Amino acid sequence: MLQANGLSLSRGGRRVLSEVTLALQSGQVLGVLGPNGAGKSSLLAMLSGELAPGAGEVLLEGQPLERWQGRQRAQRLAVLPQSSSLSFGFNVEQVVRMGRMPHDTGLAVDQQIVEQVLGAVDASHLGGRNYLQLSGGERQRVHLARVLAQLWPGADGQVLLLDEPTSMLDPLHQLSVLDAVRRFADHGASVLVILHDLNLAARYCDQLLLLGDGRVQASGSPEQVLQPEALHRVFGIDVLVQRHPERGHPLVIAR
Repeated sequence: MLQANGLSLSRGGRRVLSEVTLALQSGQVLGVLGPNGAGKSSLLAMLSGELAPGAGEVLLEGQPLERWQGRQRAQRLAVLPQSSSLSFGFNVEQVVRMGRMPHDTGLAVDQQIVEQVLGAVDASHLGGRNYLQLSGGERQRVHLARVLAQLWPGADGQVLLLDEPTSMLDPLHQLSVLDAVRRFADHGASVLVILHDLNLAARYCDQLLLLGDGRVQASGSPEQVLQPEALHRVFGIDVLVQRHPERGHPLVIAR
């Protein structure tokens, strides 16, 4: 389990985050919402160890994150940043296989996992393609496959951190990618995902964390967080919140 206690961060004399506390639970997807500049990516950077907090601590399985050795950490924690890029002409399978580097499972097992994760993100047909010739959305799915391969098939004690994994995807692949993330969590892993689409968050996340002005404005189930008052306070929008007629989760409609 990944736990953050009282995380705060300042940059250039400006407070970016203030006393953010959260705990990722096994088998659950936690969605982080908030407007641009709310501190979402900074929070993920601290949770992944890329950025040291100004105050507070991050614990992985009860131990401070910085005490974990790189290989051991990589077997438990995988991160998809907001933008991932490569400047070399690897084929797609080679890119995805990079996710297996922390493991000694052998070529046959690694190849099987590569094929499985490419299938999970609807990218099997891209396997032999040159990465540099892919569209932005295709590259995004390939990088998600890479980080899934790092922890595949998911288990209790593993953590996946995703920063806007659907930002460049068409509606079909937004759903298929988040379906894959949901299934991954169902194997026991903990997932934190930053999203901008409130309705995708309502559909796929078990818990939500709403950030505004660097502070937690609301946290809890989608029903608890996706309230008109909170959304107006954070995003400045007027909305109706109804129940989805088939799935039952909250459905946010702009007025």
